[in-house]
Amino acid sequence: MDDNSFSKECSFDRIDTIMKSLQLVISIPTFIVGLILNLIALWVFYSWKKQTESSIYMINLALADLLLLFSLPFKMYYSRKEQQRLLCKFIEALYFVNMYGSIFIIVCISLDRYIAIRHPLKARAFRSPKQAIVVCCCIWVIVWLSSIPIYDFHNNDKVKCFHNMSEQAWDIPIILSVEIFGFVIPLTLMVYCSVQIIQTLWRRKNQGQRWAEQAASIWIILANLMVFVVSFTPFHLGIFLQFLVRQHIIVNCTVKQSISLFIQVAMCLANVNCCLDAICYYFATEEFRKKSISATPTSALIELLKL
Repeated sequence: MDDNSFSKECSFDRIDTIMKSLQLVISIPTFIVGLILNLIALWVFYSWKKQTESSIYMINLALADLLLLFSLPFKMYYSRKEQQRLLCKFIEALYFVNMYGSIFIIVCISLDRYIAIRHPLKARAFRSPKQAIVVCCCIWVIVWLSSIPIYDFHNNDKVKCFHNMSEQAWDIPIILSVEIFGFVIPLTLMVYCSVQIIQTLWRRKNQGQRWAEQAASIWIILANLMVFVVSFTPFHLGIFLQFLVRQHIIVNCTVKQSISLFIQVAMCLANVNCCLDAICYYFATEEFRKKSISATPTSALIELLKL
């Protein structure tokens, strides 16, 4: 998503050379490992005899990650050579749709757990497999409709995919929408839900619950949050910095080169999330499934998770 042609006096050839090697080092293992882990996750959750809210979200998350992984080989190849504009637009749409689809589904998983843990008596009214299916369908419709502007991101007939995007791609409304609705709001919800869940689990320490299990759950929630932050924060920071470049707020050539390298590395880092999702949420599922349940409403919250 960098742009290395808008400044004639500033060369990005060295950055492109570095990224050719770095993409191979990061993206190939990401593709192989992520493909294996997500196929296993998809098979495990789909094979459950009784589908729950959590399994439905996990199936959709695995699908989003798999589709993003399938776009990686095309992204690596077509970002080096000029291709037909329509093909690039489709590959870019496939990539970004599934990245943000993954982000929204991860947030829904956190919200689902938050409702079950913080409002266990009301959770049955708000949580059901049918509602989870409706939510996931809405997410897919929203992210695909939101990809429509991508088809105006290139002006030339032949372009390098994820490069040389048009001025329309960096319009203030588009960048603000991506940053706010695609990252800031999801991150805020993730942090809020995680903090609330951890506080609830911590309070159960003084209610006779087994602390070892509660501590394990807390670490899993923290790990999920950190994976989200580490995976997507650098990429969205890179988008903002590149936006400043395109608005001519940042004009120094060395700084622009650094930003170009940063955003491409950040994209590779965001792709690794496809591997980490399967690992983190598998262990989270196993941990919550093993929770002991007492007869009190406050401790019955784990039963409501039905993971």
